[in-house]
Amino acid sequence: MIKKQLLAFIFRWLVSTAAMYVCINLFCGFKEGAEGLRSSFWLYILAGFIFSVVNSIVRPIATIFALPFMMITMGVFTILVNAAMVGLTIWVIPNVTIGFWGSIGSCLTISAINYLVNLVVTDVK
Repeated sequence: MIKKQLLAFIFRWLVSTAAMYVCINLFCGFKEGAEGLRSSFWLYILAGFIFSVVNSIVRPIATIFALPFMMITMGVFTILVNAAMVGLTIWVIPNVTIGFWGSIGSCLTISAINYLVNLVVTDVK
């Protein structure tokens, strides 16, 4: 049971790493003097790991608190929760910045990537 959960987490980490690679290169900026980070392999590994941890721990708590807003907006508020998770992830990573619309674009991109991966890989749970 634990082995299956660990493999599922590692798989989500790899998918998150690929998704964060796309999102950082499309929507994020780098602080002055840190532009060399764009080519760093470890930046994307770290971003994917942080995003996986944030989605595993913080997102369920944020979803519970945002549930009334999700019900009022019929689920549209979920986009803002997902954007907040992307923003939190990028905020933790040093020398990388993202704006509000970049977070929205990133969460939509990550959702599309996860959808495509779930089409191909059916038994991840």
